[in-house]
Amino acid sequence: MKILFVHQNMPGQYRELVRWLAAQGGHELVFLSQRGDVKIPGVHTLVYKAFHTPAKDGFGLAKDWEAAAGAGFGAVQAAQKFEQEHGFRPDIILGHTGWGELSFFKDLWPDVPIIGFFEYYYSMDGGMVGFDPEQPPGPHAPYFNRARNVVPCLNREVVDLGHVPTYWQRDRFPASFHDKMYVCHDGIRADRLHANPDAQITLGRLEQPISRGDEIVTYVARNMERARGFHIMMRALPAIQAARPNARILMIGGNEASYGRESDHPGGLRGEMEAEVGQHVDWSRVHFLGRVPYADLCRIIQLSRCHIYLTMPFVLSWSLLEAMAMEATIVAADVTPVREAIRHNETGLLVDFFDPEALAAQVAEVLARPDDFAALGARARARVMQDYDFLTRCLPEHLSQINQLVTTAPPIRLPET
Repeated sequence: MKILFVHQNMPGQYRELVRWLAAQGGHELVFLSQRGDVKIPGVHTLVYKAFHTPAKDGFGLAKDWEAAAGAGFGAVQAAQKFEQEHGFRPDIILGHTGWGELSFFKDLWPDVPIIGFFEYYYSMDGGMVGFDPEQPPGPHAPYFNRARNVVPCLNREVVDLGHVPTYWQRDRFPASFHDKMYVCHDGIRADRLHANPDAQITLGRLEQPISRGDEIVTYVARNMERARGFHIMMRALPAIQAARPNARILMIGGNEASYGRESDHPGGLRGEMEAEVGQHVDWSRVHFLGRVPYADLCRIIQLSRCHIYLTMPFVLSWSLLEAMAMEATIVAADVTPVREAIRHNETGLLVDFFDPEALAAQVAEVLARPDDFAALGARARARVMQDYDFLTRCLPEHLSQINQLVTTAPPIRLPET
């Protein structure tokens, strides 16, 4: 089968699917992206540039669509040129709808089916906007939300089928989208993620490696930002350390802001929070590790005695499901998207997002009595296997949806279970 993947940040949500297809052989796979530095064996990387970008002083409400139109036109022109030079016309297109890249493909190839990945629909209720009272939305927030949704609304008519990873994400979209959507996670490679009682790792400032025998607390986010509860995590540190004088906290993530407003502090949100709680924290037991290689990330979670996952109501992180697959004992924010994966006292422990004292108390309890909570990890992995495992649950569903749409090539053979 000839498949065109479209995602500005290759491979994005298609990481496991495109690699699995490439490993099977027999398919012609092209990935259209703004990144040229990512190479996947068996996949041709096709780089496009946005045809146009909005001016910095452009009208704010129009910027998202202006950028999306520029990206979409650049993407479709690159695909058209590639077809003219190499004869590649896909049997199906899989791409992210959020940045406009898919917007014009029906005008190039009207008969080629498209499955679009729908990630998030902005509104004033039930999501991140207005959730944190410390960052109330401005008076123009409803208008910016509406403007951001222009691109997914257009793409609803472009795609033949929509794909959303979770029911919470689906339900963010208006009901008029739902009849064109199927719900299935991108997929977690649980076959490669397991508990490891022998896991250990060396930290630069410590003479001895740390292991499961140590009181290790972990916090992971792409960036240490409010959307992922970094400010709450920092406010919980003094109470965690007071209750558990041997606890060591490992913080993984960058210092930028992926979602929401950045801090005005010169040191970013980390600097702001260090100034707020600094005199009450023993910094010799706090380790900011930045972004770490994936293998190190897995070892750190495997040796963690308590793994913390905080988020406002937003897209569920892969790191949470990966930690569940590795049987971590997880303390997480009690918000709707998290409750889709974690049930309190069954597959993890849930606490009020805005209560750092409750977070600290729950973490201290896990550190003090780890054996009493050990069963949570095994049940968390079972939950992942049920609904989020790539090979046994997600891959068969994605291939089935692809096969139903493609009439120009033999169906992709589903994996044996």
